[in-house]
Amino acid sequence: MSHYFYIMTTTFSDYLNKRNHKKFDLKAILFDMDGVLYDSMKWHAKSWKETMDEFDIPSTSEEFYQYEGMVGSHTINHLMNREKGRNASEEEVRTIYKRKTELFSKYNDGSLIPYAYDFVKRVHDEGFTCVIVTGSGQPTLIDKIESNYPGLFAHMVTAFDVKNGKPHPEPYLMGLQKAGNLNPNQAIVVENAPRGVEAAVAAGIFTIAVNTGPMPDSVLADAGANIVLPSMKALYDNWDDYRVYFTV
Repeated sequence: MSHYFYIMTTTFSDYLNKRNHKKFDLKAILFDMDGVLYDSMKWHAKSWKETMDEFDIPSTSEEFYQYEGMVGSHTINHLMNREKGRNASEEEVRTIYKRKTELFSKYNDGSLIPYAYDFVKRVHDEGFTCVIVTGSGQPTLIDKIESNYPGLFAHMVTAFDVKNGKPHPEPYLMGLQKAGNLNPNQAIVVENAPRGVEAAVAAGIFTIAVNTGPMPDSVLADAGANIVLPSMKALYDNWDDYRVYFTV
């Protein structure tokens, strides 16, 4: 056995042993949206930073990559607590998030992550149920899913469906439920953000992280990702190797 396949075999067997599963029985693939399907994180970060500047809440553009997957109110309260020592009022949350949404709608160009469509189409055609699990509540993206990925996604979990956003496991547990009341070993997650990885791992699901942002791979590995890849193209190129383990 080559070193590559030894590492792969160990990666998959370690997950199964840790979670007390005998094998994978892959039925569904759960996808984050921003940074996995859409090249939109740079616009989220820009919109958040400019919004916080307008409301005199210090922040950096880079930190919003860390908060990806959190619902908007949690991001706002995180920064308000850090910078102002209190939670935002309901009115402040509405006003701040409304402004952020306006700016994102202005900047977002709707571009897809390279090879995202190709991979989703491939696994859909192989018979796997595809589900979006996103912390986003941005209508400009959610409304475009069907036109950009026509007929490929059976279900979607958004910020409107959950009480607890990522890194809480609720979004991915709901993803399992919507995919057909599946067990964790019957799905995998494709994520790009540390809080999303933490949510998937907390839900007990094997997690592949694609690092489409500016953070080092170690951040995603430390969050618990079972595999860290540099791009969706790398996932597409390696899928035949991985599928062997998921469908034995």
